[in-house]
Amino acid sequence: MDKILVLGSTGNIGWPVVEQLAAIDDVKVVAGIYHAESVQMKQLGVETRHFDFLDADTFDPALKGINKVFFVRPPELAKPEQDMKPFLTAVQSHGIDQVVFVSLIGVEKNPMVPHRKIERMITEMGLPHTFIRPSFFMQNLTSTHLQDIQQNHDLFVPAGRSKTSFIDTRDIAAVAVAVLRDPKYLGEALEITGPAAITYKQAAEIMTTELGVPITYSKPSLLKFRRTMIQRGIKKEFVNVMVMLYIITQLGNAKTVNHTIETVLHRPATTFAEFVRDNKRLFLNRE
Repeated sequence: MDKILVLGSTGNIGWPVVEQLAAIDDVKVVAGIYHAESVQMKQLGVETRHFDFLDADTFDPALKGINKVFFVRPPELAKPEQDMKPFLTAVQSHGIDQVVFVSLIGVEKNPMVPHRKIERMITEMGLPHTFIRPSFFMQNLTSTHLQDIQQNHDLFVPAGRSKTSFIDTRDIAAVAVAVLRDPKYLGEALEITGPAAITYKQAAEIMTTELGVPITYSKPSLLKFRRTMIQRGIKKEFVNVMVMLYIITQLGNAKTVNHTIETVLHRPATTFAEFVRDNKRLFLNRE
């Protein structure tokens, strides 16, 4: 029986990973969580263990008896050598069978983003691994960019006229569960995308249709976006990573479309319109 530690277990990817793994009979899932008490996890009957990437004392207790680890880089942690390597060293010492890390599509072309540095650490340490490299999360619009959508009915995103193959994090989670269950994915780096590449202008048009209110795309400059985000109190390191990712987008690296999801999951990827429909009440600030 696999015993899988899921880190970031309450997040947009981690939570559906936990839900799906908890439904499998021959899997024991453990949720690594900053606050060990969680109503969500109790309702699922999932064991929780206190975990903090910045507290080495939490590593060994969290990893005890674990043979596989799933994790996403917390957005606020932008210095992998300091805030990720100690944990990966602990993983190495525990002889883990597989590490599944959610990276970023096109990461091999950009050595500056933290995801690339984490991939390199995992590889150089010889950890058995699978990298999942998704395109931009649809759920960025229900988190990072939600304020502008709810308050201004605007996509305040510095992507220019570039196209993005948005992917639903629920699809990423489903792929993660599949690769955790099948050893054929060991050593693989899977690029996964949504079913189509669209501009943010097209995204705004789809949102307008699905939500029934006009949504605009203001297309701010990278500098204006960075300045605004910092003024809102978002940590500079996190904002800098976002800016780097949108530079990648403007260079055309986010427009790739592939069919990996269909191959792995034997079903189509979620469309952008379906995602907007599922989150209509949130976008309209009715939740």
